[in-house]
Amino acid sequence: MRKYLLIILAVVSVIACNPRHKKKKTKSGPVNRFMTFHNTLFNSRESFLAEMESRDKAHVDNFYDPYISVYTTEDNLNDLQNGTTSGENAADTGPMPLRGGPRTAPNASSFNNSNEVGSNNKKGVTTLQITEAKALKTISKYSVLVNGVEKNKKIFDAYMLLAKARMYQGKYLESLDALGYIFNTMSKDKRLPLARIYQAANYSRLKEYYRADEVFRDLEEDPKIKLTKEQKRILKVYQADNFLKWGKKELAAEVLEEAFTYNKNRKIKSRIAYLRGQILSNLNRKDEARESFAAAYKYANSYEFEVKSQIEIAKTFDGKADSYDEAMAYLAKIAKKGTYASRKNELYYASGLVATSAKKDSVADSFFRKALKEKQSDPQIRGLTYSELAKKYFAKDDYLTAGVYYDSALAVMTYKPEKDRLTDLTANIKNLSKNYYVVKKNDSILALAKMTDAEKRDYFTKYIDKIKAKEAAEELEKKRAERSKGFDNGDYNANSIFANNATDSGSFQNFGINTGGSTFYFANSNNIPRGESAFKQIWGTRTLADNWRYSAKSATIEDLKNEALGITSAPDPRRLEPEFYIEKIPTSAEELGRLKKDRDTASLGMGRMYETFFGNTKLATKTLYDLVENKPDEETDLMALYNIFIFNYEKNPADAEKAKRLILEKYPYTSYAEFVKNPKSKDFNKSSDDVEKLYAEAYNLYLTEKYSEATAIADKAITDHPKDALIPKFYLLNAYNAGKTAGKEIMILQLEQIVLNYGNTPEGKKAKDLLKYLKSDVKLELTDESGNAISQKPQPVDTTAEEEQRKLEAIEKAKISAPVNGPGIPGATEMQMSKPRSEASEQQAKKRK
Repeated sequence: MRKYLLIILAVVSVIACNPRHKKKKTKSGPVNRFMTFHNTLFNSRESFLAEMESRDKAHVDNFYDPYISVYTTEDNLNDLQNGTTSGENAADTGPMPLRGGPRTAPNASSFNNSNEVGSNNKKGVTTLQITEAKALKTISKYSVLVNGVEKNKKIFDAYMLLAKARMYQGKYLESLDALGYIFNTMSKDKRLPLARIYQAANYSRLKEYYRADEVFRDLEEDPKIKLTKEQKRILKVYQADNFLKWGKKELAAEVLEEAFTYNKNRKIKSRIAYLRGQILSNLNRKDEARESFAAAYKYANSYEFEVKSQIEIAKTFDGKADSYDEAMAYLAKIAKKGTYASRKNELYYASGLVATSAKKDSVADSFFRKALKEKQSDPQIRGLTYSELAKKYFAKDDYLTAGVYYDSALAVMTYKPEKDRLTDLTANIKNLSKNYYVVKKNDSILALAKMTDAEKRDYFTKYIDKIKAKEAAEELEKKRAERSKGFDNGDYNANSIFANNATDSGSFQNFGINTGGSTFYFANSNNIPRGESAFKQIWGTRTLADNWRYSAKSATIEDLKNEALGITSAPDPRRLEPEFYIEKIPTSAEELGRLKKDRDTASLGMGRMYETFFGNTKLATKTLYDLVENKPDEETDLMALYNIFIFNYEKNPADAEKAKRLILEKYPYTSYAEFVKNPKSKDFNKSSDDVEKLYAEAYNLYLTEKYSEATAIADKAITDHPKDALIPKFYLLNAYNAGKTAGKEIMILQLEQIVLNYGNTPEGKKAKDLLKYLKSDVKLELTDESGNAISQKPQPVDTTAEEEQRKLEAIEKAKISAPVNGPGIPGATEMQMSKPRSEASEQQAKKRK
């Protein structure tokens, strides 16, 4: 036995010392698969799992986006698009959730020594890059490819990790490339459907929604493919995501219902239900949405998700079909739970939404104010609460107060799209408020100016009585405050600075002074001035009032209104004398006229803003008609009527017709009168052969100086074919005919109408150029009683006529379009306003007619 054992050992030693020649592997056994996993693939998988766990912990839902994501490990697209990763400089900032990475895959050899997850993070390497590198190393070292078929089944896992790592880094084409290897070399693997699911997910991220849908449908409809339960769970989530991105919301909701059934994880079920509720709510299927949000609340795994689900349920409340009392009782019951103590403000906000839907404005207002008094749990909800209060003031035309609440909303909101919308809205409200208070202030002054001396004295006597009553109440309150000074009436709740102990930084302290053992702050008189100073540093100067901590504004809303109206709040020794106010009322006609002009201009601007900024045609029309009844100057009156017409001629024909009638009665010889007779067409059909023949005929008549016949044909074509593409050409031709027959003034009026109606067409541009040329040469003409022109400096009549004729002929040759071969006519664009004709020009045109 010893002899044989020595011989065996000698042979083994010789073989071990001989150089080894590697042979290409032709099969993969258990040992090879074992080494594949435990040598490099394990590290790749652990890196990937660490990244997913990190993303899940770092994920913060934005409940104000249109839709949340089902998985909390999805890409941070903003980071990917900006080319940044939150894992950069990790060595400097400590552990951070890693997202994304460079677009190019790293070389596997550079990671050979990184045996632990994140060991190279000091060099800026992300966890997903490690996953990718380790997977590539596994493939290069342990792949067994025989005749185009992969024999090592563990390589499937390596390629799946590689594909996922690339997909989560936003490298979708590289991910598809990794999956392509699986389809080409492992086509008989039972796990192939999983690779197909991720292939479709990559297509969806590349916005190839139809290709993704084809893959999903093949997986579901192919009888040869047997999906596991886990594969069905993943497929349904990604399929719904594809439909949602594709814009097929109804199909997305259906698929999410199946996904909810397949998934057993409570967190995933809750997120699926919430997303489905958002989609159904967007489709205005409120009852189904409410059921889905209720399921989200049932399976939620955090207080945040529970409360947000309740807010969404409140948004689905139907004031006509649902029970208001039951809904409010349900929310009140939830708000009483101790688990939601820190989120009462959000539940009060939800109650306010229900009351608003039920048209109970006073109740809604009280709940929104209760929400603001509670501790803030979500800045966006606080901002939305301010916004709801602002809407109510805005509906009452109290624009300054609405603007103040909107400003408060902007100060705390975090969701950028809504913040941007409110930024624009508040800017518009501020512009509107300026005009509103100019109108209100000037109306008050003008009304006072019309009063008799006795009426003025009586008015200000009553005003002074109100001042006396107010000052008496303030004096009484001040005396009460003085009597209670020194008593303990501080705020000791958990949010108060007084609640902190003496060692906390920033709290009121005894400053090391011996108080004889007393720990009561006010026991030491030296502390009081110090405390007052610290109070003012934190809160500023505050008026003695309820909820003094509620607002950080130095001035009240009433103070802002008084400032806008020009009412000073500073006391004056003569403030209790009627003459003090009467002396300030303007009396000169010039100053009163200026106030009236400013008031009318502001009112005109306000009417335009209602339509332009807020789309409130009804209020815009009322404001402008009120302005017309107030008898402004002719220019403002005409612009008010013109705006009423253009705001209403499609929406409210009755209001538009009234404005049209007034324009034609008061200002018949203006371009606006021409416009209201035939407002622009919004769209044109293709020109027909018959209309082209009519235009050719009218144009030939113009060339042969048969202007009346040409005008008759053009008028008939405009009446019979109002939407034909050649209509602008007919109008331009008519303007030339008018220049030949009625004179320059009438030609200018018709050209102005073309500019108003068809400003961006070739004819409109030609009309604009021609107007510049003609208006530069227009001179004031004086006429006698018979209508004959007279001039201060006599000039030869024939020379002027010849010169004018030469100008018109030169313009005709340069400007008139060819009858049929001219450029195509695009659709008419938005109306443009031009300045009305001068009064002298209108008189001239009137006398010519």
